[in-house]
Amino acid sequence: MPPYPDRLEAGAPSPLGATWDGLGTNFAVFSSNATRIDLCIFDPNGRREVARYTLPEYTDEIWHGYLPGSRAGLIYGYRAYGPYEPQHGHRFNPHKLLLDPYARRIAGDLRSSDALFGYRVNSPRADLSFDRRDSAPGMLKAVVTADAFHWGDDRPPAIPWSDLVIYEAHLRGLTMLRQDLRPRERGTFAALAEPAVIDHLRRLGVNAIELLPIHAFVQDQYLLKKELRNYWGYNTLGFFAIEPRYLSDGSAEEMRIAVRRLHAAGIEVILDVVYNHTAEGSELGPTLSFRGLDNASYYRLVPDNLRHNINDTGTGNTFNLSHPRVLQLVMDSLRYWVQSFHVDGFRFDLGVTLGREGYGFDPGSGFFDAILQDPILSQVKLISEPWDPGPGGYQLGAQPPRFAEWNDRYRDGLRRYWRGDEGERSDFSARLAGSADIFEHRGRRPYASVNFAACHDGFTLRDTVSYAERHNEANGEDNNDGTPENYSANWGVEGPTDDPAVNEIRRRLQYAMLATVMLSQGTPMLLGGDEFGRTQNGNNNAYCQDNEISWFDWEQADSEEGRALTTFVGRMVGLRHRHPVLRWNQYIHGRNQPAPGVLDIQWFDQQGGQMTNEAWNNPQERTLVLQRASKDAGGVTILTCFFNPTPDDQTFAMPPPDLPTELVVDSASPKEPERPLEGRTLLVKSRSVVLTRSVLEPERT
Repeated sequence: MPPYPDRLEAGAPSPLGATWDGLGTNFAVFSSNATRIDLCIFDPNGRREVARYTLPEYTDEIWHGYLPGSRAGLIYGYRAYGPYEPQHGHRFNPHKLLLDPYARRIAGDLRSSDALFGYRVNSPRADLSFDRRDSAPGMLKAVVTADAFHWGDDRPPAIPWSDLVIYEAHLRGLTMLRQDLRPRERGTFAALAEPAVIDHLRRLGVNAIELLPIHAFVQDQYLLKKELRNYWGYNTLGFFAIEPRYLSDGSAEEMRIAVRRLHAAGIEVILDVVYNHTAEGSELGPTLSFRGLDNASYYRLVPDNLRHNINDTGTGNTFNLSHPRVLQLVMDSLRYWVQSFHVDGFRFDLGVTLGREGYGFDPGSGFFDAILQDPILSQVKLISEPWDPGPGGYQLGAQPPRFAEWNDRYRDGLRRYWRGDEGERSDFSARLAGSADIFEHRGRRPYASVNFAACHDGFTLRDTVSYAERHNEANGEDNNDGTPENYSANWGVEGPTDDPAVNEIRRRLQYAMLATVMLSQGTPMLLGGDEFGRTQNGNNNAYCQDNEISWFDWEQADSEEGRALTTFVGRMVGLRHRHPVLRWNQYIHGRNQPAPGVLDIQWFDQQGGQMTNEAWNNPQERTLVLQRASKDAGGVTILTCFFNPTPDDQTFAMPPPDLPTELVVDSASPKEPERPLEGRTLLVKSRSVVLTRSVLEPERT
């Protein structure tokens, strides 16, 4: 180890975090209420503290100092001094080692013990008591990094929103069961960069992969006691650090290489990020970083009882993005992933929480304003989860322009329609057309609606057609966790069955729902594994199942059934890419005529007549015909979708105009090639979608 000086130099208050300049390291950390902050240096194993310095300068609420001669790889942490007055919102305890909020790499494992808490666990005074044990032996530490990577000619694919097709996946689960990959690389960015994995995405035709949280997170002690683990990772502690388990060799270069290879394949990378809360939990949680550095600044506290956290997130705490320094941390983190890792966008977990001010949710909040004016962040893909558990927390359609939103009304309406529920036809049509009733305001476009049949939170698509009830017994919560309503059906048998009739219904519904997503206006999102029938055995809340329940079963993907479904998904994505009429970048309402008598969008009934108000309001009728038309140099292309969610085959009359027509795809017979149709009727099998194409030549338009 190098000799350390007696004291730190003054250093600078910017940038925040630990910045190595080749000659030494500048340390800067925010706290408006601390009275002193110490920098603790550890040996290369992170076990023994070898030096401690008081940060010598305090500028604009930033504590800072410079350690000359230090190098990248230095392991460090902070200790913060100040009042321990929970009733006033302050929880300073210098006996607790604190992780730098700007740590770009994290060393060690968090070893659970009562020493991690700022108060005496089990004390009659609860969190009003004070714990003097040193938490450093079991605490994570930060590592000074030297970020440098040769990106060469890497360029963001910059895929237009209207062309985007998203594949949502968990980085670890995606490759843990890939037998063709090296064991130590499975579940890491090294595996994501493998040609075999990227080739699978290319065969599907998807052009963006949305990864569940990859930020460093900690394990929930109540899960470890049940011999379970936090799998999803919505428990962030390090907003600038990659979860160490996701790097096979510990180097962040793995992620950069994966991003560069995905970009070379024309695939964007979107990160699911969690800035609404941290891993420190409620006021009774451990003191790991933010709580010890400045609890009253980093967290929203109950105004008339500052001892308690506001819990709009359902996780025990709510990050205080109304504070300028906390907001700065989030903005710095986002820019870091874009600039240092070339990430193409973000999906914001509990986006409503991020937009909350003291008076409630506001689409003009400081968070949204900061992102939208930022010259870097305003140019990447931005997706919000438009709800949280707090008061007035459901805000679908209320996020500001430039943000797309997860549309759960699309998912639920899609499932109800294909389940055969009464009275769903009108709502289903609105979802097919891009949910203009929700999003068409302030100049927003159809791609603001992220459409999906399934996502990580809930049933997989296969489970949606295989289970009527959730089966979360493996979670150890008496099957009381996860949403009780999934708009699913088992079609006669709960779970797997050898009954060919039941399996045929399930097969058709999976094909029909996947086809519907790709035929809808908006941004389609495919849950990873749905393309080959992945199941979680009825578990609709697999957040704690870091095992075969959640991991992708690549043997299923290689089965005859799995390969057939994968081929079909690729075919549907290909159709979407080939036909602009399936991905309009503006809302259409049947007001324009690409050709005389041909509207840009029209709805017909089974008899080929235009839908009337009476028909729309008939709850017994379920079949539907959607026709869309667009004009280009080749004439007017007319695509017509026939939807039959009923238990019987149905004969449809072809709607006008009377033109030669080709069958493009039949979800009930997915291997059937495109072919000309004869006559003016069409048989659409039970629980299936048929797409046809007609072309009006230029001279006739």
